[in-house]
Amino acid sequence: MRAAIIRAHGGLDAISVEEIDDPTPGVGEALIEVRACALNHMDLWARKGIDGFQFPLPLIPGCDMAGVVIEADGLAAGTEVVVQPGISCGNCAACLSGHDYLCRGYGILGETQNGGCAEKAVVPRANLLLKPENLTFPQAAAYPLTFLTAWHMLVARAQVKPGELVLIHAAGSGVSSAAIQIARLFGARVFATASRQHKLDAAAALGAEVTINYRDNPDWSKRIYQLSGKRGVDIVIDHVGDPTFDGSLRCLARGGRMVICGSTAGGRTTLNLQRLFFKNIAVLGSTMGSKGELCEVTEHMAAGRLVPNVDRVLPLDEVREAHRALEAREAFGKVVVAPGG
Repeated sequence: MRAAIIRAHGGLDAISVEEIDDPTPGVGEALIEVRACALNHMDLWARKGIDGFQFPLPLIPGCDMAGVVIEADGLAAGTEVVVQPGISCGNCAACLSGHDYLCRGYGILGETQNGGCAEKAVVPRANLLLKPENLTFPQAAAYPLTFLTAWHMLVARAQVKPGELVLIHAAGSGVSSAAIQIARLFGARVFATASRQHKLDAAAALGAEVTINYRDNPDWSKRIYQLSGKRGVDIVIDHVGDPTFDGSLRCLARGGRMVICGSTAGGRTTLNLQRLFFKNIAVLGSTMGSKGELCEVTEHMAAGRLVPNVDRVLPLDEVREAHRALEAREAFGKVVVAPGG
């Protein structure tokens, strides 16, 4: 089969498409023909490397995939499926209580073992979900990680309520564009930030009532505070990191919650503890979510209440271009690779 492979960390030339042997499923695993694989920032980190984290090179990246069953217990060949990206032991207290994302052995396909940026992939049988019939393969690949992450941030961690005001940074990203939809699904109001007008326009189309270009508005936190009637926002959804951290704290209302799932622009920052306790603010970390939560998301996808955001679909041979576009922050929504395209 053909697969995108990272053999050593580096620039765009560190990922190449090669012919390799087909994978063979073991006990409890399934073999699928991959029809679409969506990229995430995790794919960029796998290619470039991260200090303090050891990727198992050589590695086939890609955690978000949709395809057709070749071999899987209980599913007929040809069944269309979506793959849950998180992997865990399935037997510990965290897994058995529905908090598999807290498993000490938790990992992500394409990060701790081979993923789906290939014509075929072996995945845990427990990670297969039936693909919603109303979604194309690129759409189905575009939602698992981002919508699961955003769902867990808003629903499980922040416990979003109807009428609350939610500030969502980097609106053009997969997680943030998903968060806009989920916040609106729960009856919350959305303010969104981005650096480019076409991303702000797309955020507004998804339901953001106020959009702010943070590059044109260096005092964006003051602007948001004023637009909220000088009470502040109830929830901040962020994966930017240091550049937005202090401003987000400033515009949080009393009792507000900031939920952070990443730090793409810088992971080290300072924290004003007085602002934290005087305003009863909670700063919450969040990574991924449970298999059960992704089942809930999938039901909303099948009903059309949530819609995946696909910016572009490229063939496997153009995986370097897919990485370039994602790294350049050109896309609103997901960049998808189609191994059969």
